[in-house]
Amino acid sequence: MKIDVIIAEIGSTTTILNAFNNIGSNHPAFIGQGVADTTVLAGDVNIGINNALLDLKTNLNVKTIEYDELFASSSAAGGLKMSVHGLVYDMTVKAAKEAALGAGANIIYLTGGKLNKFDLEKIKQKNLNIIMIAGGVDYGEKETARENAYNIAAMKLNIPIIYSGNIVNHDAVKTIFKDFNQEKYLYITSNVYPRIDVLNVDEARCIIQKVFEEHITKAPGMERIRSFVNGPIMPTPGAVMEATILLSEILGNTLTVDIGGATTDIHSVADDSAEIAKYLINPEPKCKRTVEGDLGLYINKDNVIKSIGKENLIKKLNIDINTLDDLIAVYPSIPSPKHIPLTEELTSYCLDTAILRHAGRITEVFSSHGKTKMAIGKDLTNIDYIIATGGALTKLPNRFKMIQDMLARIDVNSLKPKQSTKILIDNNYIMASLGVLSKKHKEAAIMLLKNSLAYEV
Repeated sequence: MKIDVIIAEIGSTTTILNAFNNIGSNHPAFIGQGVADTTVLAGDVNIGINNALLDLKTNLNVKTIEYDELFASSSAAGGLKMSVHGLVYDMTVKAAKEAALGAGANIIYLTGGKLNKFDLEKIKQKNLNIIMIAGGVDYGEKETARENAYNIAAMKLNIPIIYSGNIVNHDAVKTIFKDFNQEKYLYITSNVYPRIDVLNVDEARCIIQKVFEEHITKAPGMERIRSFVNGPIMPTPGAVMEATILLSEILGNTLTVDIGGATTDIHSVADDSAEIAKYLINPEPKCKRTVEGDLGLYINKDNVIKSIGKENLIKKLNIDINTLDDLIAVYPSIPSPKHIPLTEELTSYCLDTAILRHAGRITEVFSSHGKTKMAIGKDLTNIDYIIATGGALTKLPNRFKMIQDMLARIDVNSLKPKQSTKILIDNNYIMASLGVLSKKHKEAAIMLLKNSLAYEV
């Protein structure tokens, strides 16, 4: 069988192949999907891809498959692992962090101020893909970022380093990296925090994804995949963000929930409401991603179960402790029918918790002028649509109700989405793939997104 485009999504627990035809027409079609366990632990992610290809052939009822283009995204082996180093945590560090998360990175280490010998030793030990250096508004403090650049260059880690701090340091940073024969690893972008209370993260986000594409993750076998993929390999969370940005052009303020085996990611593309904007004390990016590394349905299931409490699960599921322990002892990455009620409880907890962590909050403080209302964090009260993607929220029977229940829960101080927010489901579970596809075939990606969401203008 001839296929126009296949997109591989190599996740922490599962590998998915999505197949598309008629890409150049007005009627692009999603024609099938193959799924298999990711095989990082087996020493080669290609095993999982081959198994997913066999599953795709079975689902399409064909013996052979040929394709014109193959694209990919990956979050295997920890995905895009970064450290971020700025000047002041609530300013330049936060700005650099927002750029990194928006690009799909997993931030392994975060520091503010000048790096000491203990920081540098930790950086050496983290097996990072990229390091990001920020610090100082433009034409402001410059010594911290310059000294941090010197110490990082001196370690000669031979990995990409992105400088996104005070523009006054550009020439000095270039000279430093040249002196240590590290200039080929240096990428310079505009300042992520050019002025007080101004975030400028979009250019840095694009640079991070570009660097990831060039230097690829280090999951076993990824080098071989890079050799036969036609286009770039994107970090999967970055691909979901690209799809969310694309949808926001159509839907307005948009939030995407992606609950996976290892993490729960929330992506929001939204402007602040006029009501909340009056009380915000710190700037937030329009495009924001948070990743909750303790909220996952497979790799982190034990942590989620502990947070909920076994006694609560027993009551919710109406089972005894022995039955619950048996379900937990043999818990597959893709839930069997008997595991679905438990998986739905874990999913609901991950959903509620991740949304509350992503959303900002209203607080009140006392000053010389009396009690004052303040808003801290991302305002989600203006969200028009919630998009559900990821295996759990696209496949579980009660996925729609779980989101409705989350919206209905009252938290008067949270800036979470309102109960009236509309819900769309990525029914085909192809959102990440379409974020990748949009880089080359934007119009096809838009049409396929609408089809998967069952959205009509």
